[in-house]
Amino acid sequence: MVPNKAVVSLEPEQELNVKVSIWQGNKNKIIEAGAYEDPENHNRIEDREQSSNRPNGFHDDRAAMLSAFTARPIVELKSRDKSKIESILAYGDRLLVGLSHGSLRVYRINEPIDETQAPDPQAAEDQRSSSTPRQNAVDLMREEEKFSKHKVEQLAIVKEANLLLSLSNGLVSIHDLQTYQLEETLLKTKGATDFAVTSNIVRDPSTGVPSIVSRLAVAVKRRLILWSWHDSELSAETAEHTLVTGIKTLTWATGTKLIAGLTSSYVLLDVETSAVTDIVGPGSIGGAPGQDGGRFGGVGVSTISYMGLGGVVPKPLATQLGEGELLLAKDINTLFIDVQGQSLGRRQIPWAVAPEAIGYSYPYLLALQATRGTLEVRNPETLTLLQTISLQNASQLHISQPNISLAHAGKGFLVLSERCIWRMAALDYDSQIDALVERSRLDEAISLLGMLEDALLKDKEGRLREIKMLKAQTLFDLRRYRESLDIFTEVSAPPERVIRLFPPIIAGYLPAHSDALQDTQESKESSADQVIPDPGSPSKGQGEIGSRDAALGHTSTDDSKAEKVHTTSSSSDQAKPTHKDPLLEGRDLKAATAELRPFLVSARTRMQKYLNADGTLTDSQTSKVPDVSNVQEAQELLLAHAPGSAEERRQQLVETARLVDTTLFRAYMYASPSLAGPLFRLDNFCDPDVVKEKLIETGRYNDLVDFYHGKKLHEQALELLLRFGKKEQGDEVASQLAGPQRTVMYLQSLPAELIELILRFADWPLDVDPDLGMEIFLADSENAETLPRQKVLDFLSRKNKTLAERYLKHIIEELNDTTPRFHQKLVEIYVQGLKEGVFADESARRRWEDHTLSFLRSSHQYQPYRALQMLPGNNPRFYEARALVLNKMGQHRQALEIYVFKIQNPDKAEEYCNQVQLAESSSSTFAIPGKRSLATDIENKTTPIYHSLLSLYLSPPPPHKPQWGPALQILAKHGARMPASSTLELIPEVLPIKDLESYFRGRIRSANTMVNESRVTSALRSSLVFSEESKLRLGDGVPGGNGGRNRHALITEDRVCGVCYKRFGGSAIKVLPK
Repeated sequence: MVPNKAVVSLEPEQELNVKVSIWQGNKNKIIEAGAYEDPENHNRIEDREQSSNRPNGFHDDRAAMLSAFTARPIVELKSRDKSKIESILAYGDRLLVGLSHGSLRVYRINEPIDETQAPDPQAAEDQRSSSTPRQNAVDLMREEEKFSKHKVEQLAIVKEANLLLSLSNGLVSIHDLQTYQLEETLLKTKGATDFAVTSNIVRDPSTGVPSIVSRLAVAVKRRLILWSWHDSELSAETAEHTLVTGIKTLTWATGTKLIAGLTSSYVLLDVETSAVTDIVGPGSIGGAPGQDGGRFGGVGVSTISYMGLGGVVPKPLATQLGEGELLLAKDINTLFIDVQGQSLGRRQIPWAVAPEAIGYSYPYLLALQATRGTLEVRNPETLTLLQTISLQNASQLHISQPNISLAHAGKGFLVLSERCIWRMAALDYDSQIDALVERSRLDEAISLLGMLEDALLKDKEGRLREIKMLKAQTLFDLRRYRESLDIFTEVSAPPERVIRLFPPIIAGYLPAHSDALQDTQESKESSADQVIPDPGSPSKGQGEIGSRDAALGHTSTDDSKAEKVHTTSSSSDQAKPTHKDPLLEGRDLKAATAELRPFLVSARTRMQKYLNADGTLTDSQTSKVPDVSNVQEAQELLLAHAPGSAEERRQQLVETARLVDTTLFRAYMYASPSLAGPLFRLDNFCDPDVVKEKLIETGRYNDLVDFYHGKKLHEQALELLLRFGKKEQGDEVASQLAGPQRTVMYLQSLPAELIELILRFADWPLDVDPDLGMEIFLADSENAETLPRQKVLDFLSRKNKTLAERYLKHIIEELNDTTPRFHQKLVEIYVQGLKEGVFADESARRRWEDHTLSFLRSSHQYQPYRALQMLPGNNPRFYEARALVLNKMGQHRQALEIYVFKIQNPDKAEEYCNQVQLAESSSSTFAIPGKRSLATDIENKTTPIYHSLLSLYLSPPPPHKPQWGPALQILAKHGARMPASSTLELIPEVLPIKDLESYFRGRIRSANTMVNESRVTSALRSSLVFSEESKLRLGDGVPGGNGGRNRHALITEDRVCGVCYKRFGGSAIKVLPK
């Protein structure tokens, strides 16, 4: 024993982590209640004083990262009471306590205070000093002294059957739950060492009716005996199973599967199929033959010490964890399995000594270290030790079976020793999360949030997102950029928050944080400064890396790592601690920027769901009743949430989009400038000033033009192209911008709304290269075709009549524009060009004349009388043009006079007549295709154009003379088209008949041709009628085609003649066609 020990009595209400002062010589040391009381424990005290050198597994209340539970003694046996607490059972507001002399005490549990709040020592002190009586934690209701003759080792209930089960003196007994009177002793259980009870709702497979099935499993040496209750009725049949070795513990995995801890292994028993499955695990769990899987290479350390000293071998332990997951523990070896008995492949729990009992209090894993008098609280996912609670001489855990949902598993669990029972009050989950974040245990906070149900927390998703962002920020400080940005992307972090982690070369000069963010950062820094040093974490002098590792929950679990960290800290003690990270630069900045780009691209993609390219909100955001989820997702992109107004939300989203795109541009320019160009070809919100400065600085003028185009800053882009295209002196000209080619391409891409800008900057390309410049207006593109044609025409007319002529020909001939003013304008240009006569050579003049005549002949949209006024009548160059215009006016005789008397070209006169005749014949609505017209004496019809030409040849107006040669050619070629009487009247008497031979031959041949054609046509029509009639009568002979009329008649006894109405009988028959 430690000498000079001062004994201090504790009040029941006091916490059991009160420290007891021990005086030893001239040294004053603080020892926790429950510490070992032998000289060998001096090392443990020194370890507490030098906690920085100890492994992470050893935590006490002073350095715990979490205070999830607080121990409150609710039952303490008085000093004069010689009995000992052997077992307990809590259900509802009742607490049953089985004592060593066989008595059963029944307590009622009171709830005087809110157990979800952390205890306030000052309030407890004030209450003790007050004269007001306090309500007891429990009240003794009754005591059954003759409950059993021997100590009550175990208690359980079958609530549906109103039964209380007890294990005493190796027998399981059944008592009434209300009166506690013995109803039956199960004699089959003689020699029992443990039992387990489960109740479940089971649906009948045939009817689907639910019923409550309770099962009792009792371990009697190697035998396992099973009883069952169906809706409170005990089944008469029992089942027995014999296992390979003695059964030490029993734990129900499901309603039908049972985990049996044997002397040397574990088995899984299915009570319905009687199938037994061996569970293979490391070390003392029960591995396969020859397997060496223990944490320390075989049998555990504690097992060696127990066996070597002749002690008791630790019993096999088991407990349910989450849904479908169990934990097996024997000695210091552990195994996580599913309900099928298969290993989950998780690492073992780093226990230094074997626990006396294990349990699960949602969501924590509990382990009672009886040899140390402590209760360990661990995270079942990360296996991190979160809290160590000192409980003197504690030996058992009692966790109530969950009744409603997993969220209530283990609420208010109990811990007992031989003289005391503690009720473990849980701190509310929000406070637990706050405590972990305050102590920078972010991984633990994330894990805890993942295990908790949504209903148990306030805004679980929001808190989880915020903590993950804190973790990402910490990883970023540790230069683990990929992991950091992956988390930021996963939680859709506000882009501004991520961008602020970068220096101005990437992030620019952002405005100050909002007040809310400043408060968050200040509170985070102040809490980080006030964190209580963790014995398992590096000391303050260990530098920045160690403190950040601790913030992520990464702690050392072996002495070598702790020793290594301690050595590092000793070498950096002289360094002054700093809270500000150095600015990123060099390789670190490039690596961070490379990881930032995917995050920004993801943010851009999310922005497009809520923001259009023109800065307006999408339909889902502008609707009167917007989707709440969409609004929330949109707000996640913002650093500060918009109050709810669509306009304010739009403004903040636009600002965020501008920040994202501008930062992405800076990132590209810093690490991969070649990728900046594709960004500008997409809709973006980049800041034009920033982009212009960077691109000009790096000489990337082509990308600057693309950016201006994307941002619709066309004037700036065209001014830049003008400056570089003309190659002004003193400018460093980009080769791809030299000349008018790039300007023409840019102007072709502009819409018709910017016609003024197009015309202003199209001037210099037309001066430098007219053919290339005209492609702005003549290109086969939608933009060129939709340009305002009148404005373009006016611009080109002022520039050059040739350019205007090309444009008008393009829109009239290729675009089929029928606007009369354009046709008239083209006529004016042609005529004006001919009048001016400024041509490079004679061939150019002729080409111009040909274009003019062709257009006057083909167009029907210009005004002939205006065109005729422009054409001079005494200029031989305009004779034919005037003839074509007169043709459009229907003045054919005047046009023929020009051809006959002025131009004196019979061929053109005849061609003119041919064109007129062809136009008249095609427009005639009464013309029959394939029928020739014979111009015999048709007096009522209009005189043919050839007759007018013939009259001009034979009877010309004075002073012109008759032209016999052209007249006879007209008679020979086209005499048949002219009326005979009027034609013969025109022929003068002096003309010999011999000269008219060709005329008469043509007339006769034409008449014969008409007669022959009529005969052939008549014969063909007769043949066609005969062919069609035969098809109708006889059919076409095609399978499935027309079969023709019926050629058979069916005669029956009742068939009568259609004329005399007599029956046919056996008479001769003649069937008429009808």
